Amino acid sequence: QVQLVESGGGLVQAGGSLRLSCVAFGSISRLDDMYWYRQAPGKQRELVATITLVRATNYADSVKGRFTVSRDDTANTVYLQMNSLKPEDTAIYYCHGDAVGLGGGSFVNLWGQGTQVTVSS
Repeated sequence: QVQLVESGGGLVQAGGSLRLSCVAFGSISRLDDMYWYRQAPGKQRELVATITLVRATNYADSVKGRFTVSRDDTANTVYLQMNSLKPEDTAIYYCHGDAVGLGGGSFVNLWGQGTQVTVSS
């Protein structure tokens, strides 16, 4: 069994920064392409950032230039550095992706439980 666990959310003033972490726990050899999503109250879940296995990145237009996604494959961890936060960034942030097991099997469509980010004006 593999679990994704996010952390690092919290309450911050507009203009502040937070760094989210997503750690994969379980018998895995590596993570595949990984994604950060967010869901604000009353809104659909939206894709915020992507980082591929070869570290190619992509961002939603709303966060370009402010958010940076990275990964540490030695620690099976993905990060989301969020700077210049705005009240409209308030949401629950989720990490999502697939993993390869130590035995070569795949764990697909993994989701974390989410971490709340609240940005006050």
